[in-house]
Amino acid sequence: MHRRDPHILLFTGRPGVGKTTALRRVAEGLGSRRVRGFYTEELRHRGERRGFRAVTFDGRQATMAHVTVHGSARVGKYGVDVSVVDDLASSTLAVDARTEVYLLDEIGKMECLSPRFVTAVRTLLDAGRPVVATVALRGSGLIAEVKHRSDAECWEVTRSNRDDIPLRALAWLEARQATE
Repeated sequence: MHRRDPHILLFTGRPGVGKTTALRRVAEGLGSRRVRGFYTEELRHRGERRGFRAVTFDGRQATMAHVTVHGSARVGKYGVDVSVVDDLASSTLAVDARTEVYLLDEIGKMECLSPRFVTAVRTLLDAGRPVVATVALRGSGLIAEVKHRSDAECWEVTRSNRDDIPLRALAWLEARQATE
């Protein structure tokens, strides 16, 4: 089921441009509204990126990918702990009527290695709840699918607009709340 009125806002752009920072600023701007979801943080050692940690908006965190993780689930030099992504899908993306906004960082290659994550994202997006998510600039499967939904808007984050994106996104969310 796809609605015509967009309830999904996607931030895309080149790696390192500020998509995660924009999403975190949206979360800060939502104040006391009920938010679910997660964001990712880089794990660095001596200035070198070594992996990624997922942090939920209720304060839990776990290493999602790291150069020291072994196994077949890999993106570039990073081994992905699919069980962490599975847990994110179950704990933060489940549709809950009390949640006002879902924030997701990100719909990307690492996350899409989890079939549970892919299913949870599709279910959430079909539920019609407001969602703001970052999505990889390139990719197939779920990455391409969400960008082509009729109920989604996709904004490219650049160095020149990244500081304006959070306020624009908060206004976008406010306009949707007013019509509910």
